[in-house]
Parts: sequence; structure tokens; C-alpha cells
Amino acid sequence: MTPNPRMERTGLTSAFQPSGGPPAAHSHLVRLRGEALSEHDTGPTKRQRAVMQLLKAGVLYFVLVFGAGFVLGPIRILWVVPRVGERTAELMEAPIMLGVIVLAARWIARRETGPPTPLGLLGIGFVGLGLLLIVEFTAVLWLRGLTIGEYFARRDPVAGTAYIMMLGVFAVMPLLVARK
Repeated sequence: MTPNPRMERTGLTSAFQPSGGPPAAHSHLVRLRGEALSEHDTGPTKRQRAVMQLLKAGVLYFVLVFGAGFVLGPIRILWVVPRVGERTAELMEAPIMLGVIVLAARWIARRETGPPTPLGLLGIGFVGLGLLLIVEFTAVLWLRGLTIGEYFARRDPVAGTAYIMMLGVFAVMPLLVARK
């Protein structure tokens, strides 16, 4: 390296001089960074794997519960509502859906690898709830030809309250059924 007169006047050594290639200390850092990057490039981190497991479990929880509701919905609408009315039909469906929610949450909580954490179990429930609300407010409203305002205006106050409570139960059930 050729000495830089400006650096010599300021008291800086030529080791920090950019000309002539990187200084020895800098090349050592680059080499260490390269090694650290190559070690972590082998796959997702532990945190990323945990988040992916949580998302997969939340999606599976949603699919199980939504699938049951998807089967029960037409039965309720086509056969039960004409006989007993909409409010009674929805209130009759609620305990069945509660049973489905409990069974699905218990199965998901037991299926988790490693000890499930309370935050992870709540995460599963809220991923499932988020997906359920997305489907409810997009596909279902679109199929019925309703706006969100019309949807809430048409809801029976008693059955609507029960439905909202069931959504809350759905979100927290993985945490409630988990055993230590």
C-alpha cells in the first residue's frame, strides 16, 4: 500500500487506506461474514419454522371447522330453517359447531410438535379466526349478494350474538383445550 499523505497528516494509519485492496482486518471480517452467512443459508431459522408450523396449524384448524360449517350450512338452510325458523335453526347449529370446534382444537393442540406455548396456541386460533372472517366477508357475502352493512342488518340479534360469541370461542379454544 502506498501511504496517503492526507491520512498521515490527520494521524490515521495506512491500514484504513482504501487504495491497494482491503486491509487485513477488513478481509478477515468479510471472511467471517461469509462463513456466518453460509451457515445460515442452509434453511429456515428456528423462528421461521415455528411461524410456519403455527400458520399451517391455524389453516388446518380453519379448514376443519369451516368444512363442518360448510356441510351443516346447507342442511340448516334447506331443511331446518323452513321447519323451525332462522333463529332457532342457527341456535340449534351452535352446539354442534361448538363440539366441532372443541374436537378440532384438541386435535390441533395434540398434533403440535413439542410443548405448545400459550402464545402459539392463541396464534393458531387467531390465524383460524382471521381466515374464517376473510371467507365470511368475501365469498359468503358475495354468494348471497349482500354488503357488509346488509349482512349485519339482516342478522337476528339473538343468533347474531351467539355467532359472535362462537367466533370468540373459536379463537381461544386451542388454548383452552391444551393439556400440559
